[in-house]
Amino acid sequence: MPRTKSEEKMVLISVHIPKQMLEELDELVRSGSFPSRSEAIRVAIRDLLIRERARGVEQGGGVLMSGR
Repeated sequence: MPRTKSEEKMVLISVHIPKQMLEELDELVRSGSFPSRSEAIRVAIRDLLIRERARGVEQGGGVLMSGR
């Protein structure tokens, strides 16, 4: 059975990004596009993983595991 969002364990990571990217990320949060930096980054990572999984399937290999 898939986990709901509230049941997923979150882990803390630290990343370095250019100041300009952070300013643009903060603008997305200020404008209401995302409730927080963390949520915006989670969405970006999720979308990247989905795209890479699809690309792996199209190329016939290298499919990322979902971790579940």
